Amino acid sequence: MDGKRIEISLFGACVVRAAGRSGFEISGAKHKALFALLATAPLGRRTRSFLQTMLWGTACYDTGRQSLRRALSDIRHVMGDAFDDVLLCTNSDVTLNLGRVRFIGRPGAGEVLEGLAIREDGFSRWLSAQRQSPEQLYALYSLSAQPPPAPMLPAVTVLPFRTIAGGADHAILGDWLAEEACRSLSRSNLLSVISHLSARALDRTIVDVAMIRTQLAVDYCVAGTLRVSGGEIALDADLLDAESGRILWTRHFSGSHDDFLGRSADGVSEIVTSVGRAIADDAITHVSGRHLANIEDHRLLLAGVDLMHRPSLREFARSRELIEEALRRAPHSAETHAWFGKWHVLCVFNGWSTDPPKDTQRAIDCTARALDISPDSSFALSIDGFAQNNLLRRIDTARSRYDAALRLNPNESIAWLLSGALHAFTDEPDAAVFAATKARRLSPIDPFRYFYDSLSASALFAAGRYEESLALSENSLRLHDRHISTLRTKIAALHYLDRDDEARIVAAEIIRRHPDFTVAGYLRGHPAGEHESGRRVAAALQAAGIP
Repeated sequence: MDGKRIEISLFGACVVRAAGRSGFEISGAKHKALFALLATAPLGRRTRSFLQTMLWGTACYDTGRQSLRRALSDIRHVMGDAFDDVLLCTNSDVTLNLGRVRFIGRPGAGEVLEGLAIREDGFSRWLSAQRQSPEQLYALYSLSAQPPPAPMLPAVTVLPFRTIAGGADHAILGDWLAEEACRSLSRSNLLSVISHLSARALDRTIVDVAMIRTQLAVDYCVAGTLRVSGGEIALDADLLDAESGRILWTRHFSGSHDDFLGRSADGVSEIVTSVGRAIADDAITHVSGRHLANIEDHRLLLAGVDLMHRPSLREFARSRELIEEALRRAPHSAETHAWFGKWHVLCVFNGWSTDPPKDTQRAIDCTARALDISPDSSFALSIDGFAQNNLLRRIDTARSRYDAALRLNPNESIAWLLSGALHAFTDEPDAAVFAATKARRLSPIDPFRYFYDSLSASALFAAGRYEESLALSENSLRLHDRHISTLRTKIAALHYLDRDDEARIVAAEIIRRHPDFTVAGYLRGHPAGEHESGRRVAAALQAAGIP
């Protein structure tokens, strides 16, 4: 035993809990803020008056004193016997025994005390200072005050679109469109997005790519111009490689004032989709034929994830090499461990594994490692749920993982998508369609669009919306024509549309590519096998000629 009694996470979502796998957790915002103030103090000590001012500054002195006393009483009630081992309270000071504290998570992996909203001026100013200089907290993690390694993701920003013809109100429009694009990009687990506020601070009449790269440390940036003339609006946007200055793509949007504003969401979505696809394509082009040692960090993981979702077994094998190299360079990256877990899930689920039990265990080990590193990672929770559901058929465990992920991040598209699939498998069609639709709306840029279309097709099939299910299945197969799950859904949709001749053609393709595939095997191994939705798919497969 190392003698630690509590664990505290200062980067990302704030966590204060008992050390170990069971015990108490501090939940109140001001209670967690109190621990954060103590943990960052010299020797862990703050005066009572300082704590009162920071956390109850708007109250009078007596009320603040009573509030602090009540907060400490509440914390004692939660911590029990651990309280006196961790906190020392006198009439003038409160001290946190730093020898009993383990700091968890990775310094720099997220904003300092992300989401901890305390509406007191003193605390807000203190928190702002911590976020401006987060390196002052690195020493708490025994890292010799050195900054963490750069994230294994491409960094991108969107500069405010400059108005070169129009009024002041149109300048605001250009800024707003760029901000919306930043928000949408930030939903991806494959991009590191520099805040729009930072981009706005660098807005200049002339785009200086070298300055942008130096000041914002980005790999790519989106820049453009807005022109307004005679009731018409035109937007020109470019995606630039911030190292070479190359233009990777350019897009033009135009229309009347009212039409342009009405279609602004579509324009933002197209910009965002194009950015994601262009950066992924750039990464794939760059890694092709290159030795692993010659591939930059920011291209390594993205290329690996993209190749993971391609139809070729050769590309799938290459993706493993890239992700393993990413793990060698960043062994404490929760997201990279989670992606490697997904690789093993797909390896088993697509029938490419030569040792399914071993790859199943590797998938679970990878997602468990991701959650050990970052217990509050909504992405890692989602991928662990994916492994639990699709490989172990632990539906209740998977459901709890997706629910936890969405509580932490309601915009986690992969959690919505996978929970939609789970609802479809367990005969909850309305919930399935709702979740799948939300997932597709929240994730406009991921390079594995086929996966979103495929699981959305399953949700629509469960709801009896066969025409729509068929359309999305065909969209998915145009991107990945070997995905057996999509082929199954297409057969089922065709069967219930009374298009059995076409269903038999697709079934013959499954048999040709997967000669060992049987209806009994599907029912035995698929999460839907014990539910009505699975039995309906099985009936369609059998009618199409699959043994």
